[in-house]
Amino acid sequence: LPTGMKVVTAGSCFAQHIGKALVKSGFELLEGEPAPRYLAPEKHAVHGYGVFSFRVGNIYTAALLRQWVSWALGAVAPSAEYWLEDGRFYDPFRPTIEPGGFASLRELMALRRATLGAIRGVLEKAELFIFTLGLTEGWKNLRTGEVYPLCPGATPGTSFNPAQHGFFNATYLDTCADLVAVVDMIKTITPRIRFLFTVSPVPLVATASWKHVLVATTYSKATLRAVAGDLAAQRSDVDYFPSYEIISSFPYGGMFYAKNKREVVAA
Repeated sequence: LPTGMKVVTAGSCFAQHIGKALVKSGFELLEGEPAPRYLAPEKHAVHGYGVFSFRVGNIYTAALLRQWVSWALGAVAPSAEYWLEDGRFYDPFRPTIEPGGFASLRELMALRRATLGAIRGVLEKAELFIFTLGLTEGWKNLRTGEVYPLCPGATPGTSFNPAQHGFFNATYLDTCADLVAVVDMIKTITPRIRFLFTVSPVPLVATASWKHVLVATTYSKATLRAVAGDLAAQRSDVDYFPSYEIISSFPYGGMFYAKNKREVVAA
């Protein structure tokens, strides 16, 4: 990749490592929503600033990425859903980016619209979009089909409702369809953009699949790795970087994992 390339990053928590490494190597990491001047630097990440190219928090599934891009590019009308708890408003689709929630629904929706504009803005400028695939497991609204980044009830603002909230575990075909849709949508506004897919080596800490977490992790990573590899083989505008293999493969003896065997650290 040529140094100075304009890059957009998104994905799971592991993707943060990739963004930092690119900046150190001289790439231009596009940031659609810079932190406001009044916010202390140590609070930027807590509020979702400077983590990825847009302020949506972690995007673990291809389905959630497709949802954000569809909203930002006008392919689908953005959701009107919100959560309310103790007089504070929470965004179901990025519940961790504003600790304590929003003061009003108007503020929540205005900032969601600002983020959608920021997504489109950076995608129009980008030369390379790097997405780190994290999980196949996710949660969605059973009535609307809209995808959440986290299980409802796991964050402030809501409780789990089995009549409204459902679990899904994306298949190879599901994941492939979502990524192809994302690539095709973005190329309608930025025809020359390229895509680099990676797979997070961070294993699941828990699963809702009723399988052992080791089995669930293996299924998830195998599915994501197969999709990323196949798309890179089939499309000239898609490449694959083996971050999963570098971190998790047996020749390295787990040297890149912390003591908890989940978090990735520098060697």
